[in-house]
Amino acid sequence: MRPILPLILIAVLAAAPGAQARPPLVTDASVPRELPGDGPVQVRWTDPAEFTELRQSRNRWEAARGNWVVTLAEHLQKSAAARLPEGQHMDITITDIQRAGSFEPWLMPDMQHVRMMRDIYPPRMNLDVRITGQDGQLVSEGQHRLSDMNYLHSTPPTINSSDPLRHEKHMIDTWVRRELPGPTTEHDHSCPATAAAPTLTRCDLAPPLPA
Repeated sequence: MRPILPLILIAVLAAAPGAQARPPLVTDASVPRELPGDGPVQVRWTDPAEFTELRQSRNRWEAARGNWVVTLAEHLQKSAAARLPEGQHMDITITDIQRAGSFEPWLMPDMQHVRMMRDIYPPRMNLDVRITGQDGQLVSEGQHRLSDMNYLHSTPPTINSSDPLRHEKHMIDTWVRRELPGPTTEHDHSCPATAAAPTLTRCDLAPPLPA
């Protein structure tokens, strides 16, 4: 006769919550592609599987792990809501993301999951933005290409160095400060106007994400 206790123990362990849990993936089709709530800033995103971060990744599985799309969307929403003029409404659609750093699996087998931070791997993000006034009239609308080519040096040391998304969040905050003046006027030195086109900034002229 086979012992009953070991069989019961195996059954209990198999049924325990989290026993078969897999790490979250940004490509999970069951995850909503927009943030909940009805505040002044609404953020949604297209299919993360089509983002440059995954399409051109040298380690697609590692790039898809986690909930970094939601985390960046939440940061974008919070940052924009703090500076959006009262009465206005902002709709943002994230259409592409390329995180800072990249994987270099050729270095050695046990380094395949390590994201290498080099200046040739800057963070980028593409946004479709629509802002309407309190009366529902269109204030502004357009596509925005965010990029921080100098991210290894521009991210303030005061930002949590253990945050794996610190460079992307800093890029977002820089863009928000430039696009939304907020309660008081600020001069953002991180994106100075170009001599050839004073109405444009070097950040506006960032190259598009590669196809």
